Amino acid sequence: MSELSIFVDESGEWGKLSEYYLITLVLHVQSDSVAEHIDKYERHLADSGLPDIPFHAGPLFNGHDGYEDISFANRKRLFFAFFTLARNLPFRYVTFAHLKTMFDGNKIRFEAQLKRDLADFFLSHLDEFQSYEIIKVYYDNGQQIVANALKTSISYALSKEAVVYRDAQPKDYRLEQAADLMCTVELTALKFDKGTETATDRKIFKNRRDFRKNYLKILRRKQF
Repeated sequence: MSELSIFVDESGEWGKLSEYYLITLVLHVQSDSVAEHIDKYERHLADSGLPDIPFHAGPLFNGHDGYEDISFANRKRLFFAFFTLARNLPFRYVTFAHLKTMFDGNKIRFEAQLKRDLADFFLSHLDEFQSYEIIKVYYDNGQQIVANALKTSISYALSKEAVVYRDAQPKDYRLEQAADLMCTVELTALKFDKGTETATDRKIFKNRRDFRKNYLKILRRKQF
């Protein structure tokens, strides 16, 4: 039975704290095994004396949550190890990004745009998506606006009921962690392009040229 898994992550929120709002979908055909790549990644961490912490870019970059007692040098090693895993995993991804000021604070307009983004994407690849007998969506239900957009767009565009696992925690799925990475990289690209990158961005990626050459160009080969 052909099955597609979609792992979802977002960056930003509707309030005033973030300039951009991004949604990333990581799409994995279930028959494409990820086990060998994940085993190799976990062996590398063990052999290198690095902790196997579920990847979460924000806390890793800033030394928060489970990364408090880890040096910056080791946090950067953890980042590169997961980046290497992600570039080898068999998935494709798509990111939808919006500058929130374009919606003049109108949440209804913004949610409608998210639904259009997703529905247009599914409709533009309709033959492929309709070829799967099962589509499972993994999302931790972090924001209701995203959960609503996912269910509405899939139901509208594909005329099928997707199984949405709202309790899908990133710690349980490496591909959910990969969605976090892809979302972070696409957000960082926006910031570098606009010249609004942070000191942490420069500490991790150095500059726009190095970021695009060593990270963005490599991961964008996986774009849907």
